[in-house]
Amino acid sequence: MQQWTYALLLAGSILVPLIRSFEPRIFFIGNWRALLAGIFVMMLVFIPWDVAFTEHGVWGFSHDYVSGLFIAGLPIEEWLFFVVITYCVVFTYEVIRYFFPKISFPVLAKWISIYAGIGLLVVGFMNIGKLYTTVVMLLAGALMILQPIIKSHKTWLSHYYVTYLITLVPFLIVNGVLTALPVVWYNPAEKIGIRVTSIPIEDSVYFMAMMLIVMPIYERLKPGR
Repeated sequence: MQQWTYALLLAGSILVPLIRSFEPRIFFIGNWRALLAGIFVMMLVFIPWDVAFTEHGVWGFSHDYVSGLFIAGLPIEEWLFFVVITYCVVFTYEVIRYFFPKISFPVLAKWISIYAGIGLLVVGFMNIGKLYTTVVMLLAGALMILQPIIKSHKTWLSHYYVTYLITLVPFLIVNGVLTALPVVWYNPAEKIGIRVTSIPIEDSVYFMAMMLIVMPIYERLKPGR
């Protein structure tokens, strides 16, 4: 049973969002093409990154907690992680948009993106040599600065920032289990060492970077845009 730990965490995460996706008021399942397009593009970036970091020992996976099926050196659960977490976050985003349509702070969202993006870039450049910190901070920083350029602060970004703060809680719970056992381990030489419980601070930035690739594509392609 232990070897199904990662798989069971993913199944538990997606169960309620998947069931509720057919609820007629939101009918999230109707957006599946746009969602899959966003996930596909995001995985084109994150899977090669994940494979490279695993091969170079930046992080790795305990064979005790995964099913044993590996693709390109990654457990199948790691591939599914990108699909499941993204599905849950975008589902939550649509629920928030439906029940709280008046959430809108475009000017603040713009400046959050600019200043946070600059801050992340600075942290990335200051930690050249710590591979995880450098790559994730530079990517997330660039993606945040991109948002005002593509004008996302005028449309969906306010709702997304609220969604990020809300979904960060379950993300940290799931990731906390993954890193505490550990299902996923990290090379301490490749990160700055700040943790939230057992979770490297870089993971929350990694989460943001994932979604800032998915969301513009999803919003562009979803029906009724």
